[in-house]
Amino acid sequence: MSFVTTQDGTQIFYKDWGSGQPIVFHHGWPLSADDWDAQMLFFLSQGYRVIAHDRRGHGRSSQSPKGHEMDTYAADVAALAAHLNLRGAIHVGHSTGGGEVARYVARHGGNGRVAKAVLIGAVPPVMVKSASNPGGLPIEVFDGIRRALAANRAQFFRDLPSGPFYGFNRAGTETIPGVVDNWWRQGMTGSAQAHYECIKAFSETDFTEDLKAIEVPVLLMHGEDDQIVPIDDSARIGIKLLRHGTLKTYPGYPHGMATTHADVINPDLLAFIKG
Repeated sequence: MSFVTTQDGTQIFYKDWGSGQPIVFHHGWPLSADDWDAQMLFFLSQGYRVIAHDRRGHGRSSQSPKGHEMDTYAADVAALAAHLNLRGAIHVGHSTGGGEVARYVARHGGNGRVAKAVLIGAVPPVMVKSASNPGGLPIEVFDGIRRALAANRAQFFRDLPSGPFYGFNRAGTETIPGVVDNWWRQGMTGSAQAHYECIKAFSETDFTEDLKAIEVPVLLMHGEDDQIVPIDDSARIGIKLLRHGTLKTYPGYPHGMATTHADVINPDLLAFIKG
């Protein structure tokens, strides 16, 4: 397995397949690089170099006791990009990974390292409700996630993918057991501490200034039936902050649409990358 060691000694696992222009995939909470299988194989077949890492405390990366916040996540990506000497890369982030992409591109993406960015069902600008973000989700929502994780992480990691994450709780939608099992497998590989502390990172980090600072083209892709990161308080606000942004929405699609609707998402991603 391949790892890069960060400044604080954390080992970050990564996959690196193929050659050509690099596409770097950033997974959501509490998953791993494996969540991008459908995209990695598709873009590999299209002649791209595809890279995906496990965030610290997730998947096969070190279960570090510290650094579970966006500044460190972005610095870890910068260490990976330097290690692989990435230039002209496209960075694609889902959910929490979209926040990681926004911070990385804004703070570390200069000098030709980044060509474009894509945020899919992503958390920016900020999820939690506040005086400055009245449409956000109440802090009690995230407190509930913390309680559920602490009480029985294994059961919670069954309930989330079998319910709202992939929209399997919607009438007329058939649950795909393998998708649920794969989500559970990825989640349970990581550190409970990292997952717990990451809840604050994905819910309370304000990416407003990051979005404003990004100079490269950005595609926002969001399911209109996203029950995890509601579109009205994320992509529909974020698009107004970007200098070179494009918003593409998907009626009826869930938070995990890159898995459930890869046959639609992958070609749309490819069109943006080639455009």
